[in-house]
Amino acid sequence: MAGKADWTPELARRWDQGIVRYPDPAVEAVDPRFLSYLNGNAAVECLFAGTRWAEGPVWFGDSRSLIFSDIPNNRMLRYCEASGDVTVFRQPSNNANGNTRDRQGRLISCEHLTRRVTRTEYDGSITVLIDRFDGKRLNAPNDVVVQSNGAIWFTDPGYGILVGYEGQRADPELPTRIYWLDPGTGLATVAAEDFVKPNGLCFSPDESRLYISDSGSSHDPDAPGHIRVFGVGEGGVMRGGEVFADFKPGFADGLRTDRDGNLWAGVGWAGPGSNGVHCFTSDGELIGRIHLPEPCANLCFGGLQKNRLFMACSQSLYALYVEAIGNQYP
Repeated sequence: MAGKADWTPELARRWDQGIVRYPDPAVEAVDPRFLSYLNGNAAVECLFAGTRWAEGPVWFGDSRSLIFSDIPNNRMLRYCEASGDVTVFRQPSNNANGNTRDRQGRLISCEHLTRRVTRTEYDGSITVLIDRFDGKRLNAPNDVVVQSNGAIWFTDPGYGILVGYEGQRADPELPTRIYWLDPGTGLATVAAEDFVKPNGLCFSPDESRLYISDSGSSHDPDAPGHIRVFGVGEGGVMRGGEVFADFKPGFADGLRTDRDGNLWAGVGWAGPGSNGVHCFTSDGELIGRIHLPEPCANLCFGGLQKNRLFMACSQSLYALYVEAIGNQYP
């Protein structure tokens, strides 16, 4: 396994030719503890190339498939693990970004163009869960997670209204926030609003902690580029909020935890060598990196044993079999 001292972008792989060395030098063990989560005979695979901005991967074990967003192309794609085929799942998608599943297995999506969070029912119909707060339009919901009690948490940084590439340019009507949807009433509460650009989010396995990335602003060198961690109480209450990991001058985007409590973060935007996935212990210690040729916008675990890490990265979808088991449901 390539260590911290001997890894360079040039050693990682001949991405243009698909040549793989074993163990894959694109996978870096910063700390020996990361080795227990690696399989030396597994390499990073490029499953699909051809998106303009890949996001929001979510695993559907009942169909052995992965749904992910291609935001600028206004579509959602479906990767079939059995055949390896990638087909269009939904087009138009309203420039959908982040996706997850609720406890009933239904697809929950954040849509940029319509500035709403939706649920896809079993018959394919769409239910709008929220598109306004206090009578004002949401900015452009970005990422979403469903708690075991059915509560829905989502971030609303507004990337979909900043430019026309991922939605439609518009003036924000609300601050950038994290919202909590009550599982009983469906009503929204502001959980936090002390973020510049709240982005990816995920729970620890026991749901006592909520991790949220703040991707700040590329135009402001003093803006944050970190992950914060909060304690979670009843009714959408968040406590604390200390910095868990900092990525300046880049930032983290999508987040997932495994069953051991490690946090896997999609990162990049700080030049060559910064793009990919970083793995942290629950104490915030960096133990491993997966180096990729593109920034990783989001990720999820899937596969038959939930030990396959899928990574949505700009123009491509990548995967790596690991010895970690994903925490997300179902």
